[in-house]
Amino acid sequence: MYPEGVSDASALEREFAQLFNKVERLHSRTSIAELSGGLTNRNFLIDTPEGRYVARMSSNSSSLLSIDRNSEFVNSTIAGKGRVGAEVLEYLPGEGLLLISYIQGKTYSASDVAANLSRIATSLRGLHSLNHFDHEFNMFATQKNYLSIVQDQGFRMPEGYLDFSPIITEIKRAFAVLFEGLVPCNNDLLPGNFIDDGEKIWLIDYEYSGNNDACFELGNIWAEAFLPLEALEELVAAYYGGYRPDKVARAWLWALVGKYGWTLWASIQSSISDLDFDFWQWGMSKYDLARGEFTSDYFKKALVQVTEK
Repeated sequence: MYPEGVSDASALEREFAQLFNKVERLHSRTSIAELSGGLTNRNFLIDTPEGRYVARMSSNSSSLLSIDRNSEFVNSTIAGKGRVGAEVLEYLPGEGLLLISYIQGKTYSASDVAANLSRIATSLRGLHSLNHFDHEFNMFATQKNYLSIVQDQGFRMPEGYLDFSPIITEIKRAFAVLFEGLVPCNNDLLPGNFIDDGEKIWLIDYEYSGNNDACFELGNIWAEAFLPLEALEELVAAYYGGYRPDKVARAWLWALVGKYGWTLWASIQSSISDLDFDFWQWGMSKYDLARGEFTSDYFKKALVQVTEK
């Protein structure tokens, strides 16, 4: 399900035994291994005679990052029942523990995303056709919330960041012209959140899930895999069943809004996270891409196309 990291099983047992013992199906555990990849949580692969499970442990910074753990549980449950994501097996509210089924398969890289756009579109249609999630995720609102936190807490902000605020308002106004409603979205489909079992592609990690514009999902997938524009056109065509310049433009603009918003996510993380990870540099790479795209010729074209069906 995820690439396995190196961990001291005995140390993990000492650290988490009291918590894991609260879950009956983990009483017979035979091994614990920490999995790599989490930037807002810790993930553990737990073996028992009955099967393998993944335990997700959330961090204390969740609320500052606009992560609602109860919503994650509800939406993960919907995705699991719809056989889009892993099955939710246990949830200990207040303890930060979500136990899900283990999915055997290949964890994607960016090149895997590029090679499987049509199959990914199929999985997305499955997700987007599920019952609605329990709240809305809107990157305009999330970015605004992140900005308030950064300013109120005195966190570091990229130079010239606020200069692009009028352009964000312009994009938001353009999106209202052909708005088609919200669907249940994952909203954080990095390459590592695709698991291919050989027959289908599973979508995991519902921390940021919520009802959203489908084009945000499409654009975010494309952006997080750092693919060329032609790949976005292919993904959009596979999702909608044909070439849609208006949807390509909408997905591209949502990806741009996402880069602008996730920049502040990184600013917050660089100030509060205990993880040994350069969040600031990660965020600045997003910001540098966004700055170039705000002033690109394609931006002007996309802003027109997004209003013309």
